[in-house]
Amino acid sequence: MSKDYYEVLGIARNASQDDIKKAFRKLAHKYHPDKEGGDEKKFKELNEAYQILSDERKRAEYDRYGRVFGDVGGGAAGFDFSNFSDVDFGEIFEDIFGFESKGARRVRRGRDIAIDVELSFEEAVFGAERKVLISKMGICEKCKGSGAESGSSLKTCDKCRGSGRVRESKQTFFGAFSSVRECTACKGRGSTPEKACSSCRGTGILKQSEEIQIVIPAGIRDGEIIKMSGRGEAISSGITGDLYVKVRVLSHAVFKREGHELLMELDIPVSEAILGSERIINTLDGKIKVKIPAGIDGGEVLRVRGKGVPYEDNHRGDLLIQVIVKTPKRLSKRARELIEELKKEGI
Repeated sequence: MSKDYYEVLGIARNASQDDIKKAFRKLAHKYHPDKEGGDEKKFKELNEAYQILSDERKRAEYDRYGRVFGDVGGGAAGFDFSNFSDVDFGEIFEDIFGFESKGARRVRRGRDIAIDVELSFEEAVFGAERKVLISKMGICEKCKGSGAESGSSLKTCDKCRGSGRVRESKQTFFGAFSSVRECTACKGRGSTPEKACSSCRGTGILKQSEEIQIVIPAGIRDGEIIKMSGRGEAISSGITGDLYVKVRVLSHAVFKREGHELLMELDIPVSEAILGSERIINTLDGKIKVKIPAGIDGGEVLRVRGKGVPYEDNHRGDLLIQVIVKTPKRLSKRARELIEELKKEGI
């Protein structure tokens, strides 16, 4: 069962961004694994919930689609702090550990990319793989993102002296004001190439096409989203954005899905309903034999264990077969005589 991120943070679904931030800070202080009595699993859940709910776009996707598959088929493992653009971690760590974080700077982040992938019903049930070609800003292969030509080295930036930031002071009517901004000479990296890469011209990134393999987990639903961390657009002196894959599942001519169960209808004649029989059924796993008990009523459901949709820990739901008893519209003379006999017997 998927997590309720609002429940994880203990907030209402209409909570403001300020409420979300306050709830996360309070719980992060309580459950941080480096504190006595902390809980690493709980802290990871808080981290995951905050990353989704603190981002307006991701929150809207979560509210609409229910859950997002994170880091399926690739991407970085562990905590992803790149989305914490509205949290001052200096304040949080000061609350947790009792010291103040000085000189921390916000990490720049590349754009996220969103694409759609269409799946057959069977692929959604059992999982699948897709290869997609995406045009995006990526790390320069020639210089490996350094911005330096082969054989050339990096040198400390003359403008920021390696800090990646420069301080500016301005005199105003109210007095002198100082501000710190990213160094424009080195793009915040703190170093510049002695000779710029001929491919990316020293930026470390360039427009390119990349083939990405997407692993679709078994049991995914229509409209759900797969997140692949670090597969979005690259940015100079920053971290790469994420790739979001929205899944579209085609309908099936026979089966419908309800949770982890698969539903289908089976038409049988009146004679089979009365006497019982055996039927060969085509399932998503192949053909199986199903016994129809004598005296079954129309609308009753036969359950076939383990032929439904896979879910956690290699479990599977069931196949539910609803029996539809078909009444003949036309009867032969012999059939009518037999039914009249049955009528006399009270059947």
